[in-house]
Amino acid sequence: MTSIRILCVGKIKEQFFRDGIKAALDQIRKKCPVSVIECPDEATPARASLAVEKHIIDREGERILSHISGEDYVIALAIDGRQEDSDRFAKKLRKRIKLLTRSGGSCVFIIGGSLGLSEAVLRRADERLSFSAMTFPHQMMRLILCDQIAAAIGRSGEI
Repeated sequence: MTSIRILCVGKIKEQFFRDGIKAALDQIRKKCPVSVIECPDEATPARASLAVEKHIIDREGERILSHISGEDYVIALAIDGRQEDSDRFAKKLRKRIKLLTRSGGSCVFIIGGSLGLSEAVLRRADERLSFSAMTFPHQMMRLILCDQIAAAIGRSGEI
């Protein structure tokens, strides 16, 4: 069965976010294998130059890309991505999972670090998805993503 992987930069520090994410992941696992891979984040020095920030984003991007195979369908969460309502997201996700079942790939969602995603990661992405034009903390975005995936999977009878 095709799995869903969530690649993230950094760890979740707050217990209430961890609890919410765990609850959503438990719901997803009832119908589909899911895993969360946390890539280490790079420390950003105060008043970092643009060159230093780019270096940090690129290093984090290399870590992300090391977890992606050629068969995977990659969705990068990006503020400039396409916005969809929950119903459309659910329909597209269920359709994508069915297609991936034939190819053997996984549906991979990527949440970048505080500085964003590298150009290499964005180029590898098959699509970019935005949940809002607003910027959210990455911990909250992981919870929102897991909740939306759980709702999408839960709406289907069989994947």
